[in-house]
Amino acid sequence: MTRAKVTSLRVRNCNDAPVRSDARFVLYWMTATRRAHWNFALDRAAEHARRLGKPLVVLEALRCDYPWASDRMHAFVIDGMRDNRRAFARTPFSYHPYVEPTTGAGRGLLLALAADACLVVTDEYPCFFLPRMIATAAERVGVRMEAVDSLGLMPLSLPTKSYLRAHDFRRFLQRELPSHLGSAPRASHSRTVLPILPRLPEAITRRWPAADLDRLREPDGLAALPIDHEVRPTSLRGGARAGRQALGEFVGERLGSYGLCSRDPMVENTSGLSPWLHFGHVSAHEILAAVTKKEGWQPSQASMHIHGKREGWWGMSRTAEVFLDELVTWRELCHHTCWQRPDYDRYESLPGWARETLGEHASDPRPYLYDLEQFEQASTHDEIWNACQQQLRKQGRIHSYLRMLWGKKVLHWSPSPRHALETMIQLNNKYSLDGRDPNSYGGIFWTLGRHDRAWGPIRPVFGKIRYMSSESTRSKMRMAGYVRHWTGEVEEP
Repeated sequence: MTRAKVTSLRVRNCNDAPVRSDARFVLYWMTATRRAHWNFALDRAAEHARRLGKPLVVLEALRCDYPWASDRMHAFVIDGMRDNRRAFARTPFSYHPYVEPTTGAGRGLLLALAADACLVVTDEYPCFFLPRMIATAAERVGVRMEAVDSLGLMPLSLPTKSYLRAHDFRRFLQRELPSHLGSAPRASHSRTVLPILPRLPEAITRRWPAADLDRLREPDGLAALPIDHEVRPTSLRGGARAGRQALGEFVGERLGSYGLCSRDPMVENTSGLSPWLHFGHVSAHEILAAVTKKEGWQPSQASMHIHGKREGWWGMSRTAEVFLDELVTWRELCHHTCWQRPDYDRYESLPGWARETLGEHASDPRPYLYDLEQFEQASTHDEIWNACQQQLRKQGRIHSYLRMLWGKKVLHWSPSPRHALETMIQLNNKYSLDGRDPNSYGGIFWTLGRHDRAWGPIRPVFGKIRYMSSESTRSKMRMAGYVRHWTGEVEEP
């Protein structure tokens, strides 16, 4: 892969303000792509700094009033900030990590830095509260702001429509992706040469001092912050180092069995990389590079035949192609859906056939009815579902197959499809390390028919929506150990 300049397809001007070439530095406001490597936004900021002959300042801030803010999410992000602190120490960039101690304490920090900036570069992200935050900031900074897309192998701006089916999006990828496989972000900036800013203005560091990241990751380090302390950190560590370790273990140990059926849900043969992808600690380009190195693959091996099938296009092993279909087709389909559909998180964004069939069966009797608290506390009649919910609460994730069952039964046991959607969004975003993400919204809405097709036979509550049951899951998988592990109860034979 070449390390060319960042293509204009990945750059969006957020305002019409000018670039101030006589200001002190270029500012990179790191919001979603939280890494010092394989990062197009960082590359773009460094390009501007090199052209203008200015230092580069990197601001990575963490507010305490974002939706579902908790010890779990804060700890994962702060782990990444600690890794970034080490990584940026090997570059000429000035890194300022800021963790808001009280609600609103960080207000004004970006504007204060932007007052001394030639321009501001930030991360493109089509989901959660970030699009609104970027739009508001762009109106106020008084200087040019660019949002740079470093999310996937293909630029977000390339598709001009929203795709309803993965097959159609896969055909689009197979036609367009080859021209983008030859370039990637820089794997390191340790050899980048730029002027160095000795220190940030004292007015900045006095009012918004750099966070004591090591103290914050002590057992009681987050106790004083106004966030949800009941959602505790998991055993997973955030950051680029942990993400790279997880990537190495997956490629070295599990890539060869990826997608092969395992009847034991205690043996997860997926990549497990979604938390680090969500928080921007690892890059899709970085993952592709690791897979292609393992496979000994070159872009010239990709097929010129556009067939829309999930296997046979890359020219790799079957398991590698199944994994890349998840990493590229499904992940980027979800990102592009959020990019094309501002209503991505609303019931009305479901395809017409799904809303029609769910509406026709909205008044069907439910075999059981549970409210949000009962779902959250894993207090249903179904021990498999309860085990899934307990895994989500304690580990911040659910086994990939069981995650689909988890969502389907929320639909089955809720007063209406809209109630089910609200419950899934609340529980997933509160507990899941990879929640609040285009992929997690894609999975939730898939439960209700997005990116799927109509199925038969027509069933109560579900109508033509794809059906799943705990009974069929029990026949396919060995559930006793899983249920015992997550609920402490022994399953009936």
